Amino acid sequence: MPSKIDGTNGVLQAYDLQTPATGFSYTFAAGTQTLFMVPAATLATGTITMPASPADGMMITFSSSQQITALTLQGNTGQSISSAVTFLPAKTAAAYVYRLSNTTWYPTETVPGTGSQLVSGVSQASTSGTSIDFTGIPSWVKRVTVLFSGVSLSSTANILVQLGAGSVQNTGYVGSTINQTPTVTNSTAGFIISTGNAGASMNGALQVSTLGSNIWAATGAFGRADAAFATTAGSVTLSGTIDRVRITTTSTDTFDAGSINILYE
Repeated sequence: MPSKIDGTNGVLQAYDLQTPATGFSYTFAAGTQTLFMVPAATLATGTITMPASPADGMMITFSSSQQITALTLQGNTGQSISSAVTFLPAKTAAAYVYRLSNTTWYPTETVPGTGSQLVSGVSQASTSGTSIDFTGIPSWVKRVTVLFSGVSLSSTANILVQLGAGSVQNTGYVGSTINQTPTVTNSTAGFIISTGNAGASMNGALQVSTLGSNIWAATGAFGRADAAFATTAGSVTLSGTIDRVRITTTSTDTFDAGSINILYE
């Protein structure tokens, strides 16, 4: 129903509550201005279409309790959208106002994917296996930070952080790591982080940022409980737009402690 004025509570806005699944398609009905989405889990894809006959100055707002990784926001027939959102983090709202004279929707606040938006991945335990993957990184991302807390390996291998576009890239890296010994180690297979010895508890962060043209530069600093440290720097050119990060090792050593997460913006 349209918004109305209530004598006790003021303006009451027409809203809709949905529990969509991946691949959903939703079109705003006439008079509905606010959409609340409460999916059961993160959604890979979804489409939202603006109302068919909006009035000049009409505002549309939508939000989701869970992340929508690849969101398609589109105007209805004859409409266009300025800075259409392509990604919606959990517990984040986006709002647009309609300008009738040029049939265009304009954002009224910072929109994910078009402005500054820091998004957290899902933390993963680094207690087993030889690699940990974070996938589904949106195409608009310009910087990724990989966070390490108490991460250790079963033997004396070093850690590698690899980027990917469609698949993980394990060649073409230029860079090195240095520890307190000092020992310098180079790798072309990934951004290398010196662990020093088996059971070393690595704590810190590696940040990778794009220069454009799918070129990514990395820098990182890591400390250990025994006062040892390591620093890392390097660069790589990917075959396409980044969409994943892998944390692995320089041999067959397995992860045996700690946790890893990513932030991206």
